[in-house]
Amino acid sequence: MYIENYWATLLWMAIIVATVLLQWFVASGTKAKQTGAIPGKAPQDLSHQSFVFRAWRTHQNSLENLSPMLGTIVLAILAGVHPLWTASATAVFAVARLAHMVLYYVIATEKNPSPRSYFFMLGLLANVVLLVMVFVTLFNGA
Repeated sequence: MYIENYWATLLWMAIIVATVLLQWFVASGTKAKQTGAIPGKAPQDLSHQSFVFRAWRTHQNSLENLSPMLGTIVLAILAGVHPLWTASATAVFAVARLAHMVLYYVIATEKNPSPRSYFFMLGLLANVVLLVMVFVTLFNGA
């Protein structure tokens, strides 16, 4: 079956989704423990010195990156980008997002770029490279 060729990609996709769910639980849980927390409202008057803020921003940043990457992965599978390249780009993105999460949780800095910025860029690069492979595959097959 065709999709079996993309087993590793699907595994990395599952890891990406699980990471975002974990971030959601951490962000929601830490915010809910705050005095006067209002469900659905962003943490107010906080900055990077607050873990509540960092957990919320980590989750928001992952959500911002999730749709483009998942869309690119689906396009890569449908276009028939080589399974090894698709899995590799997806793995780089997943690992970069995990590293970004850990660094955002443990380093309270407003410095830019911060160590987490490099992993943000690595994940973005993985997305762009995979999207380029989609276009190359589509135009080579046309």
